[in-house]
Amino acid sequence: MGILAWILIGLLAGLIAKALMPGRDPGGLIITMLIGIAGGLLGGWLGKVIFGVDSIDGFFDLSTWIAAIVGSLILLAVYRVIAGKRRHA
Repeated sequence: MGILAWILIGLLAGLIAKALMPGRDPGGLIITMLIGIAGGLLGGWLGKVIFGVDSIDGFFDLSTWIAAIVGSLILLAVYRVIAGKRRHA
């Protein structure tokens, strides 16, 4: 997949992760996109390590989107914890 596809998947996966995980988020659109891109990479890596499958196959594959969204949810939770601690300190 090209870099534009990764950016688009990252943006959409980050937005879906924010919709699935309600609450106030400290980041804007750029942070959402970065969390989504990193989440896609994390989800693909976890899919390969845990299940032994290549979960990042193509833009329209369901496994790509599931991996990106799950990875984005994980990173969004970590980001909220880190940003929340920094805001309260």
